[in-house]
Amino acid sequence: MSQTYKHFNITFPVPFVAHVEINRPEKLNAFFQEMWLEYAQVFNTLSHSLDVRCIILSGAGPTFTAGLDIRKASLNFSGSDGARKAWEIKRYMGEFQDCISASEKCEKPVICVLHGYSLGLAIDIACTADIRISSVDAKLAVKEVDIGLAADIGTLSRLPKIVGSLSWVKDVTLSARIFSAEEALRVGFVSTVESDKEAAVRKAVEMAGLIAAKSPVAVQGTKAIVNWSVDRTVADGLAYTQVWNAAALQTGDVREAVGATLEKRKPRFEKL
Repeated sequence: MSQTYKHFNITFPVPFVAHVEINRPEKLNAFFQEMWLEYAQVFNTLSHSLDVRCIILSGAGPTFTAGLDIRKASLNFSGSDGARKAWEIKRYMGEFQDCISASEKCEKPVICVLHGYSLGLAIDIACTADIRISSVDAKLAVKEVDIGLAADIGTLSRLPKIVGSLSWVKDVTLSARIFSAEEALRVGFVSTVESDKEAAVRKAVEMAGLIAAKSPVAVQGTKAIVNWSVDRTVADGLAYTQVWNAAALQTGDVREAVGATLEKRKPRFEKL
């Protein structure tokens, strides 16, 4: 892929793995509208790339992201009355939500590496990822109440479904306190904590390489079925899996995977 972006770096550390870096380190990788529009473009493009099977997301420099750049955020709305101003705010917020949701809707698994300051929007973004890992120095917080609003880009909807304790979710969202990587691991927000950013990125590359070596039909189908099943009953999930695999089981990847196992060789799967 030769496409370049203003606010994001994309590299390919191992076959079929894209590493996306938020690239505004001089401003602690804080987001403004141009960035979240580009964020959606990045993930929509990678989602459909035949050369990508797994994606890593991290920040350039020591900080993942300090969240929203409140100096550049456009919060002045021009509606002539309350109703018109409300519609304007709703459209603005909907666009922002849709852009950040691009990493959740991405067909490929996304591994988020949290490191350094990971505040506000950082948690919204991390919640959209399939797998979250952290460096031990990460300082995490749902900061929105500290700037006078309820988090509105996804944390309040996704975080209660990720971790097992609603009490803990309300603790961190109501207080805006900073919590550590170890605390995030304890409640299940991240799946592993590494010694520093470099080690966390290496772990992500290792994990992504393992995933990318699998059948893309199987991997992308797994992400789709799990995400669809989260908000539904077991019976609904089983029925959806039947329909999905009625098509997916016709792939040659099953024969290739089984054959490679029996012949003790690495499988080779066609691009998807």
